[in-house]
Amino acid sequence: MHPFRDLIDRLDIAHPITFKVAFLLASWLMIWRLEALLHRGLEGTALGTLVVPYCSGLGNMVFVFLLWRDNGPAQEIMVNSLVNNVSNLTLLLGLSALIWPLQIVLAKGSKTQKREQRLSRLALLFSLTAVIFFSGLTWILGQDGSLDRGDGFALISVFLFWQAFQIYDVLKNNLQRDKNFSVKFYGDLLLIAASGWLIYESLDALVSHLTASENGFFSATNLGWITGWLLVLPNALLAFYYAARKRADIVYSSQVGDGHICIPLCLGLFAVLRPIPLPDFFTTAMILLGGVTIAHAVCLLVFGRLPRWVGGLLVATYGFFVYDGLLN
Repeated sequence: MHPFRDLIDRLDIAHPITFKVAFLLASWLMIWRLEALLHRGLEGTALGTLVVPYCSGLGNMVFVFLLWRDNGPAQEIMVNSLVNNVSNLTLLLGLSALIWPLQIVLAKGSKTQKREQRLSRLALLFSLTAVIFFSGLTWILGQDGSLDRGDGFALISVFLFWQAFQIYDVLKNNLQRDKNFSVKFYGDLLLIAASGWLIYESLDALVSHLTASENGFFSATNLGWITGWLLVLPNALLAFYYAARKRADIVYSSQVGDGHICIPLCLGLFAVLRPIPLPDFFTTAMILLGGVTIAHAVCLLVFGRLPRWVGGLLVATYGFFVYDGLLN
């Protein structure tokens, strides 16, 4: 039933450490093959918007399935999604900007380069607008204190419409540039799918370990927070890797796009299966998401980049989020 875990059992290796390592290795494998997709028919913004979010957000979708299968606490789905999205837009983008320059529009360059940079900025602004729309819709649907089946179908519907538009945009750009997806492109997707299976197996074991623990911080009490931080690790690898390579467009679009997987897709999928009660810090987190998203949009419009001092403010904002939602 679980051949990977059966092998670990026979080797008598401690489960928590083993599966954390397996989760990180699978995430690294994804990044390795995602890099290859840049040369197989996908430009940077399309890669970060359409492909990377499904890879980095795969763990979140697996988490939805595991809690539904094991009849786990539904509220932790919302906690997990909020932790993931806020971490992406504050901590990860903030740290990236503090260490490397996240410059979308460069002062120098040819006309063609400047045109492509302005198009990347426009695509990122459009994606940030979607964050505001999705977060606002979730907040409105949650005014009764929970998300039910009807709310779930509404969230899934707007997500599918958004993805249909993204696919159309990628195909249009490839047609204009006379590009086609090669056989190697689909081979890389298969390798990414294989790493997805490893992510499922490792996350299944880790969630089982946490839900079986009743005492201490690393227990079922903080399941949403702990899994939220764990599932942010692939996003951190992506952000820091592409920031170091000076691909700010992928850094930005991958973090923003991953948020679309959590809100609305993951919330919608689980709400269709079971109602999701909302945590106490739901409203605060939604206001914070909206404010931070607007701040990113202003930075892109005014500076064409994420300034280092704004990155510091984003990291501080994340500290407030953790204090208000977890420690307070």
